[in-house]
Amino acid sequence: MAYLVPSEFVTKMVDAGESKIFMSTRDTVIRAYMAGAILALAAAFSVSINVQTGVPIVGAAMFPVGFCMLYLFGFDLLTGVFVLCPLALIDKRPGVTLGGVLRNWSLVFIGNFAGAFTVAVMMAIVFTFGFSSPPDKVGQVIGTIGENRTVGYAAHGAAGMLTLFVRGMLCNWMVSAGVVGAMISTSVSGKVIAMWMPIMLFFFMTFEHSIVNMFLFPSGLMLGGKYTFMDYMLWNEPA
Repeated sequence: MAYLVPSEFVTKMVDAGESKIFMSTRDTVIRAYMAGAILALAAAFSVSINVQTGVPIVGAAMFPVGFCMLYLFGFDLLTGVFVLCPLALIDKRPGVTLGGVLRNWSLVFIGNFAGAFTVAVMMAIVFTFGFSSPPDKVGQVIGTIGENRTVGYAAHGAAGMLTLFVRGMLCNWMVSAGVVGAMISTSVSGKVIAMWMPIMLFFFMTFEHSIVNMFLFPSGLMLGGKYTFMDYMLWNEPA
């Protein structure tokens, strides 16, 4: 599978971070939009599998399909640029500034949210036959997920916020490993295997991924979840 040791691909990571910082606004937003949309579809896919099979590990094993697709296509997640862009700044690449890094993060956040929200609306239409009937089983589960991961944390106060933070940090560790995995091999099969493992782990362990949540929580609000937009912003998105 043409495995590369870290010393062989670290320069590729710095180069990737630099190229993203200098990418045009249009290209950055488009790539981020597509990444958010694909990951949102993967989340809907995995929840559907969980509901239909009753075996959560099966849905978790299938979720990395979305992550692998978007990285093979060259799209960008916020959690990915959190890893790559600072490397170019740390390496003191010419023209790379903190402002450039923050600009990239802001644009990718906007694109990811727009893509995930678009899919949230579309899937809410699917789950309710165009909002003409109550949500189906999958839609009901998505509404419950949003409820448990907002007011569920709020019920525990500071301890809930600590739990949210730790789950978010653990997720970012695994997603960062997936981003590195995309560069650990020169073959498609090697890249996919290296990305698959940490992404499956975080999804099955129900760690908090901000981009997945950009789909789950707006969807939940449209599907009857008993929480508010402010609950989502205060008790989940900070992770």
